[in-house]
Amino acid sequence: MSDSGHSDISANLARVRERIARACSRVGRQPGEVTLVAVTKTRSPEEIIQAYQCGVRHLGENRVEEAEVKIPALASAFQADPPTWHMIGHVQSRKAERAVAIADVIHSVDSLRLARRLDRFAGELGKRMPVLLELNVSGEESKEGFPSWDDAGREALLVQIPELIACEHLSLRGLMTMAPIVPDPEQARPVFQALRRIRDTLRERFDALDWPELSMGMTDDFEVAIEEGATLVRIGRAIFGPRDY
Repeated sequence: MSDSGHSDISANLARVRERIARACSRVGRQPGEVTLVAVTKTRSPEEIIQAYQCGVRHLGENRVEEAEVKIPALASAFQADPPTWHMIGHVQSRKAERAVAIADVIHSVDSLRLARRLDRFAGELGKRMPVLLELNVSGEESKEGFPSWDDAGREALLVQIPELIACEHLSLRGLMTMAPIVPDPEQARPVFQALRRIRDTLRERFDALDWPELSMGMTDDFEVAIEEGATLVRIGRAIFGPRDY
């Protein structure tokens, strides 16, 4: 990548961090409460290294296959201070073992079946895998996640929580959702509010866990997500620019 490319990523990151800080300030939060996960889907090793050199230490991949190539290839470049790799995309059950082997955190546990498979493979690998439960709170058919957009879905989720907690090789860290793509970020606010309310219910009913993380908000809506309590924001385009497929 050229020096101008490096400058673009550096400038973009500075803008994103400033927007995070301003969003936190509006609701009385500290910027340190929000972790920036740079989404590296389709990005080149050179671009990822540039982001790393600008201080990024949390990287998010959407596909197991892509992560399996990138993470080992970049290991030597990051050896002194390894980043945390987040699996943020849908994980098919048949790829659960590979996801556990390659990722440090999995955001997208969207079924009890997948959780049990991840638990099994984490045990075999001697890992305790930090995970988030992905919830579909918008009701969109295209979205993955535990159905949580109505009372029946939320009650069904609550019934499954003890079984999820019983997965001894998983560490339940919180919840994740994807908001609909909308022209105005304010239209996504109800989705983020709903996820936070479900997290609050889980804290009340299953208080043995703190449920600290809310993974919500991307390039188009992360400021609203932060205002509603996001602790992890998944940002790609605002850092790296439009994707070139």
